[in-house]
Amino acid sequence: MNAHHSGRGKAVDMLNPGERWQQLVAMPDEALDLAEAALIIAQQEYPHLNIAGYMKRLDELADAVRARVTLDTTPEHIVVTMNHYFFKEQGFAGNSENYHDPRNSFLNEVLDRKLGIPITLSIVYMEVGRRLDLPLEGIAFPGHFLVKLSLKGGNVILDPYLGGISLSEEDLHERLKQVYSEAHMEMSLDRLLDSANKKEILARVLRNLKAIYLRTDEFDKALLVVERILSVVPDSAEDLRDRGLIYQRLECVHAALEDLRSYLDLEPGATDAVDIRARIIELQGQASTLH
Repeated sequence: MNAHHSGRGKAVDMLNPGERWQQLVAMPDEALDLAEAALIIAQQEYPHLNIAGYMKRLDELADAVRARVTLDTTPEHIVVTMNHYFFKEQGFAGNSENYHDPRNSFLNEVLDRKLGIPITLSIVYMEVGRRLDLPLEGIAFPGHFLVKLSLKGGNVILDPYLGGISLSEEDLHERLKQVYSEAHMEMSLDRLLDSANKKEILARVLRNLKAIYLRTDEFDKALLVVERILSVVPDSAEDLRDRGLIYQRLECVHAALEDLRSYLDLEPGATDAVDIRARIIELQGQASTLH
């Protein structure tokens, strides 16, 4: 088993980031290395990124926490120690000053600058926790990614963006209220606190990047990001539509038509269906002049 694995490691080094990404997202979720996949996302921006070096950085953070706890310590105590080490000693923090800086979405930058957004700080937190055998899972909570520690007595909900504080049911309802105003009363907290699998977490990281690149009109970068999202969630109507709109901006008429038609096939009653149909008609006019 080990001999086979080490051989595979050498083969993996030969792959380019796109091929390695396809290999990772084809794996069953539990076999996927979340940190490696997140670093491959960053490799789009940093082609010479030393992935092994940053994985080692996560090992070192875990070793430092391990050195600060005793063998018979409880998961709760490990979390308290981890929070102190991470947020007090190391100075990891949420980047509220410049929340939409793309660097907040790249794991190497989060590890270097010790600044991030909820989802990337949660990935660092969970990956260090995993190395300490902590049962931590991500939660795609509306508006703000969180982490769940599953214990016999129930779940502890943690917010790595705010120094790893634990949140009460009341806190969570308050947050829902901020996102949905009065509609939050109808929502089931239990459902919203379901664990997000690794592929869902990666899709969320990528969607944050997509939003940033669309805001700054960096359509080539946005296209690469949407391609990656669709490799994780191929049937995402919203991302097919966004890819079609990006293709339109990049003047790839036929590709734009294909995606926008697929979007309407998947979502015939979409709220933006009228706008998308108008775009399709416009693109069809352009396509007929291209032949």
